[in-house]
Amino acid sequence: MREYNKTNRNSPVWASQNFLTSSSIIKRIINLSSICKNDHVIEIGAGKGHITDKLINQCGKVTAIEIDRSLYGKLSEKFEGIPNLRLICCDFLSWNLPKTPFKVFANIPFNRTTDIIRKLTNSDNPPEEAWLSMEKGAAKRFMGRPNETILSLNLKPFFDCEIKYYFRREDFHPAPSVDVVLFHFKKKAIPDITWQERYSFSRFIANSLSKPKGIYAVLTKKQISTALRMAGLPGDIPRSGEMLYIQWLCLFRCYMKYG
Repeated sequence: MREYNKTNRNSPVWASQNFLTSSSIIKRIINLSSICKNDHVIEIGAGKGHITDKLINQCGKVTAIEIDRSLYGKLSEKFEGIPNLRLICCDFLSWNLPKTPFKVFANIPFNRTTDIIRKLTNSDNPPEEAWLSMEKGAAKRFMGRPNETILSLNLKPFFDCEIKYYFRREDFHPAPSVDVVLFHFKKKAIPDITWQERYSFSRFIANSLSKPKGIYAVLTKKQISTALRMAGLPGDIPRSGEMLYIQWLCLFRCYMKYG
């Protein structure tokens, strides 16, 4: 099935397109995933269809999205008549995510990484799992390495994150100027906070990291040390930028109760 968004007639080609073309590499990274015949998989930025070609044989349904009209036209010709493939020409960031369970596997444009992660993880129906190729530095920020960030702290209550694969630069065409990894996140069976609390948690983190007083802008020193000790954590209070996720989670629960 092919779909073309006419409102996208003048959309620019996404920058930072580094195509992954090696059949053996694509097979290897797909085999690292949990994708199976029962899955609906969304591919963001199908490009020339190298990953699409492998996904349609691995899962029950593939929705491949490509913003570039020229690439979309070539994809339509290449995959004409494939029953389990739905091709869509539009900007993924303006596309409505499915309301039914799905997974994501994609070689995404590096300059849209943060926007794509936010769209996927802030959705009322986020993916069960996602595997995304991205800059190694971006993946480390999402994982909170070496220190937690607003991005990592907003992910961790609901998703487990890891790097599944380290690419060589020559695996891509053209070769990128940065190191690239396959970043994996998986929805937690039981989240650390309720879905309804996510906006409160996000505001709590943003206020704590953006204000000069840091965490002291939202909790007192006594509240902080008491909450940490009651949770079995060291009562010493590190600087906000050096706090671990478990400490942030503990202090958020204190904030919701007393803040």
